[in-house]
Amino acid sequence: MDMRNVKGVHFWQVDHKIKNIAVVPGNIILSSSQAWQKFQWVRKYFEREPREGYFIWIKKEVDFPLATCINIASPKISQDLTNLLVIEKGIKVKANVVCSAIKNNLCGRHFAQGKLLLKSGSSLEYNHLHQWGQKDFVSPDYEFILEKGAKLLYTYKNLLPPENLKLKTTIQSNENSSSNLSFIINGLNSKIGIEDTLLLLGQNSQGIVRLRLVGRKNSQIKAISKIFAKAPGKGHLDCQGLLINKTAKISLTPELICQNKEARITHEASIGKISEEELNYLRMRGLTEKEAIDLIVSGFLKI
Repeated sequence: MDMRNVKGVHFWQVDHKIKNIAVVPGNIILSSSQAWQKFQWVRKYFEREPREGYFIWIKKEVDFPLATCINIASPKISQDLTNLLVIEKGIKVKANVVCSAIKNNLCGRHFAQGKLLLKSGSSLEYNHLHQWGQKDFVSPDYEFILEKGAKLLYTYKNLLPPENLKLKTTIQSNENSSSNLSFIINGLNSKIGIEDTLLLLGQNSQGIVRLRLVGRKNSQIKAISKIFAKAPGKGHLDCQGLLINKTAKISLTPELICQNKEARITHEASIGKISEEELNYLRMRGLTEKEAIDLIVSGFLKI
């Protein structure tokens, strides 16, 4: 989604001001503070009364993607968002979510705590795009709750990272639910911490977690990925890092914790560099070294 074109965005906030909340017939979109006042039941999903953020309650299926856009446009803004998305039973939804800084050197702070409840038999495709300035601090903490038979396809992509990123994601996977998660991050002059946890809580629950991490100049990336199996389910971690620059560092820590003898959880992890053979092959065909590296990285980041 182009953040300069907010046509079709259903919730749009810039700094602390809500610019637009669209009407989607049969569904409810409010600010989180409005939802706190209007619906008593939402309070169990919020740790405290929200200051800002959105509440989206999908009660009727729509044939278009839902879209939210959160921007920082002014220097030294500190956002503190509390978001809640609820999808009713059997409904399929696609959501495109963009969070970004409009300019490069705003020194902004973006804190976001979100809960996403997928009720029985529902399905969510969630595309989460972050683009930040070089001096920003960003800390998203999202929890997905998958009820019986729910399905989640989640992609987090950050190709323009902030100076400091702390990303935390938790999946509660109940009976017959499934999740497919991808984290795609390009580190550059940044310190990045990633913690993702897949909890297999119900029988036949399953999930796959994929990480593709690129370490460019002066980047430090530390990723901890966990699968915790309490029930007879299946889970797999696929963690891969690619070092581009000598001043970059990537640390991958996969953790498998099994408390059920019928569960099956596996992992693979690797960190490598671009091979000279592959680089020379592309340069022989007329690409500069930078163009060749960019092409290789682009292919690596595609899942």
